[in-house]
Amino acid sequence: MDLFPETSSEVINAPGASLVLHRAAALGVASDALLEELLRDTPWRSGDVVLFGKRYRQPRLFAWYGDPGASYRYSGTTLEPLPWTARLDDLRRRMERIAGAPFNSVLLNYYRDQQDAMGLHADDEPELGDSPVIASLSLGEPRPFRLKHRHDKAIRPLKLPLPPGSVLVMAGNTQANWKHELPRQARPCGPRVNLTFRYIYPAR
Repeated sequence: MDLFPETSSEVINAPGASLVLHRAAALGVASDALLEELLRDTPWRSGDVVLFGKRYRQPRLFAWYGDPGASYRYSGTTLEPLPWTARLDDLRRRMERIAGAPFNSVLLNYYRDQQDAMGLHADDEPELGDSPVIASLSLGEPRPFRLKHRHDKAIRPLKLPLPPGSVLVMAGNTQANWKHELPRQARPCGPRVNLTFRYIYPAR
């Protein structure tokens, strides 16, 4: 029996990017049950980021897991990894199968309601390498994921609805050419958890 069956995939047309959306990934557990488990068992924390020399409270909660030494630095924050849980390690192996790439860490973001958000950014820190492969698993409330080209204003932004249980794989030059965000919502909405699996290289 194949423990990691292939999922149907859709290539997203975006100039200078490699984006593949798997709408119903094989997670080994129902997506709503996985959401409930992660909300209950994850040691969520809050934190600050530094933007243009000013410190701001992040409008979401987060947790960082990974192999020993897989520290992650962004916006003035350094995250030291928690050890893998059995569930997250199983999800890692499933995401590696889907993305065709190894992962040694995962960032979990918890958006509690419509006021929580992620600003426009690219995952282009040096420790992610020149062409990072990132597998982004969405759980809970569907929220529009917005991408904007970094260099060509004539290219219209993309807005992707990411249903629960879906995985968006971003690879190639995606981070070099596009930024992405999860904007605040005007309408009330329920909780959403996003897991972004990545590979952290040793400091260079």
